[in-house]
Amino acid sequence: MFTVMGITGKVGGAVAENLLAAGKTVRGVVRDLGKAKAWADRGVELVQSAYDDAARLARAFSGAEGVFAMIPPDFAPAPGLPDQKRTIEAIREALEQANPGKAVFLSSIGSEQASGLGLITSTHLMEEAMRTLPIPVAYLRGGSFMENWLGALDHIRATGEMPFFYAPLDRKFPLVATRDIGMAGAKVLQETWTGERVLEVDGPEGGTDLHEAAAAFGKALGCGVKAVQLPEAAWQNVLEAMGTPADRTGLYMEMVKSFNSGWIHFGNSGTEKFHGPTTIEAFAQEQVK
Repeated sequence: MFTVMGITGKVGGAVAENLLAAGKTVRGVVRDLGKAKAWADRGVELVQSAYDDAARLARAFSGAEGVFAMIPPDFAPAPGLPDQKRTIEAIREALEQANPGKAVFLSSIGSEQASGLGLITSTHLMEEAMRTLPIPVAYLRGGSFMENWLGALDHIRATGEMPFFYAPLDRKFPLVATRDIGMAGAKVLQETWTGERVLEVDGPEGGTDLHEAAAAFGKALGCGVKAVQLPEAAWQNVLEAMGTPADRTGLYMEMVKSFNSGWIHFGNSGTEKFHGPTTIEAFAQEQVK
């Protein structure tokens, strides 16, 4: 039996789908049982728990051959990351109490760095906290999610332009579809190892430049789409227009600057590589309605 946090989300859901396809028994950790009825209908045992409730998480993790764990995504966390730190502490305490066979964590590209990470700071803190657990652990350092651009589809359709915070536009960035991270997570959960593993998870080998990403969405939309670089001076206003509170844009901007400078990168020593099969072209075709 495998316990999966985030089963009602993209990555956790993909982990569960792959485990079920392999004939495994799955237990899902959910904060809202009502959102997980479809999983219950498929025979998934559901355990309701807040992500910062160590006692309930321990019950959900108990008896598991492996646990897939994650911090809920938050693009505008409170200063000092109090919610993330509380969740990390609870997950670690629960894993120590339950002592499952292994744990696989959703991490992020760049998490090996101790500074200059912005939003990615939370997964760096998570990796550091879990490093001394007495069970085998693995971190899936995912590249940039292809899904992050879906919120711009209306703008792309209306203008023929695909705006990017990342620069330069012709650099190959490691992009990944969330379902491919789920594929990697389910695969690793079913493997046996000791100690610690780190996997860099992205799409087809070689990465994708942003002109290629824009062209892929243009082809899917049936029109020409041009990649456009957002100047740094415009970032604040753009983030606020996207719904980010004015006083909480700093971590996102720090993260983007570190991507653009190369501080956040793949190709680190001691890491395994997992290249998912989903291309940006296939992803765009499936998502554009």
